[in-house]
Amino acid sequence: MDTLHIASRTFSSRLLVGTGKYKDFQQTREAIDASGAQIVTVAIRRTNIGQNAGEPSLLDFLPPEEFTYLPNTAGCYSAEEAIRTLRLARELLDGHNLVKLEVLGDPNTLYPNVVETVKAAEILVKDGFDVMVYTSDDPIIAKQLEEIGCCAVMPLASLIGSGMGILNPWNLQIIIENAKVPVLVDAGVGTASDAAIAMELGCAGILMNTAIAGAQNPVLMASAMKKAVEAGREAYLAGRMAKKLYSASPSSPTSGLITGK
Repeated sequence: MDTLHIASRTFSSRLLVGTGKYKDFQQTREAIDASGAQIVTVAIRRTNIGQNAGEPSLLDFLPPEEFTYLPNTAGCYSAEEAIRTLRLARELLDGHNLVKLEVLGDPNTLYPNVVETVKAAEILVKDGFDVMVYTSDDPIIAKQLEEIGCCAVMPLASLIGSGMGILNPWNLQIIIENAKVPVLVDAGVGTASDAAIAMELGCAGILMNTAIAGAQNPVLMASAMKKAVEAGREAYLAGRMAKKLYSASPSSPTSGLITGK
């Protein structure tokens, strides 16, 4: 069976889905079910997972017994903020150590601050976290984060929430070819074809939120993304035919044709 391995965990789904931006927790649950995702991300600074007593909790709709939680540091702009947030998440989730690190550079583009990201990653890895890290599509930084000990590297395809798709497939391919840990596209996917392309490049998986939650029909889009990730993965494993410029080749054999004579 073709499975995704992250740190010491194994998953059958290669689609990771965020839990923000839905109209309510019920829609969140319906979309996650349709996506087939086993890993769900949660922004600790924006979503209640028990820190706000008396308010609806995501844990009631997506029980940790059914899903693997991936606490993230969305909204953090410094290494210190990110580290503090993930330590809180570990406390709230009874010692859970699989986390997504993201340290943003500015509130307009949400582009990663790679200097602060590297700083935070070094401390979190030493602190016993399994760190999946959001970063730019810079192959050098991606390799550095892997060498620090991050268990997965997650370069953007384009800006968070932009839906612009994969803008630099060449850099992604370099990162994938040089990595010894899973490489997952994080941010920028807008529709199913984007997801399929990312998987055809050889990505181990894809993390998305806005592409599903921001669709006119989030549950239906979640289903489409599930199929796209699976199709893209199968196409990658199958190995596409070579591209041949001006070298047409008929699909059917030309010998033994009926000539009418």
